[in-house]
Amino acid sequence: MSEVTAHHGLFRDTALHVDDTGGPGRPVVLIHGWPLSGESWKYQVPALAEAGYRVVTYDRRGFGRSDKPFLGYTYDTLADDLDALLTELDLRDVTLVGFSMGGGEVARYVSSYGTERLRGVVLASAVTPFMLRTRDNPQGPLTEEAAAGMAASLAEDQDAFYDGFMREFFSADGELKVTEEQLREARALCDQADKKAALECMTIFGATDFRADLEKFGPLPTLVLHGDSDATVPFEGSGARTRAALPGSRVHLVPGGPHGVNVSHAAEWNRALLEFLAR
Repeated sequence: MSEVTAHHGLFRDTALHVDDTGGPGRPVVLIHGWPLSGESWKYQVPALAEAGYRVVTYDRRGFGRSDKPFLGYTYDTLADDLDALLTELDLRDVTLVGFSMGGGEVARYVSSYGTERLRGVVLASAVTPFMLRTRDNPQGPLTEEAAAGMAASLAEDQDAFYDGFMREFFSADGELKVTEEQLREARALCDQADKKAALECMTIFGATDFRADLEKFGPLPTLVLHGDSDATVPFEGSGARTRAALPGSRVHLVPGGPHGVNVSHAAEWNRALLEFLAR
């Protein structure tokens, strides 16, 4: 357990909470979804470490155990934070695994900083290429009305919002795919999020267009990993379109998998990730 300082902010730097298994193995950096923290990777870290990888997780600014500054909730800044982490730990030959909102950080990192440090990337249940339905993005799965409704609900009663959001997060076709204990554990992580950070990040993961970012991937090995019953970030409007934008990418679609498929179907999810890492 340690901290990495991200140099963003008018009055002070921002400390990011980092957990690092260490060791000589190839590094895998896991970037969590909204509104969780690095603790949401509890079913992946042991499997990866046992397979010989150095596993690094961190809490996004404003979430988990990281600092919660007033500013900095843009994908440009979050990609800068990721670069600060890779630079300070001097990580190379890295595989970045971005889950949900974290997929946006991966895309923006690649377009901003290139692929010199990277071995490959995984876009897992990711919000790429562009969630918001607009005139030039009619396949976007998120309408402006739905986005506004989510923000209003979170602003009005965050406890009630998180209760409903996390149940859908782990449900497929209306059926909860994790245990009630697993749901409670994930729901508790939501309470660590700063409300302002949560609201601003909700806006950016819904409204940021990553289509130009994906064009910068080139031949970078990429795995698109998604549940086929994801009601939060539906595969047809996200993962399938990401795969089409990256002709050299691979896809692993988990049957019956909800958004939180890394928990509900952890064994299959881990197996797909390990197979990709071994290539």
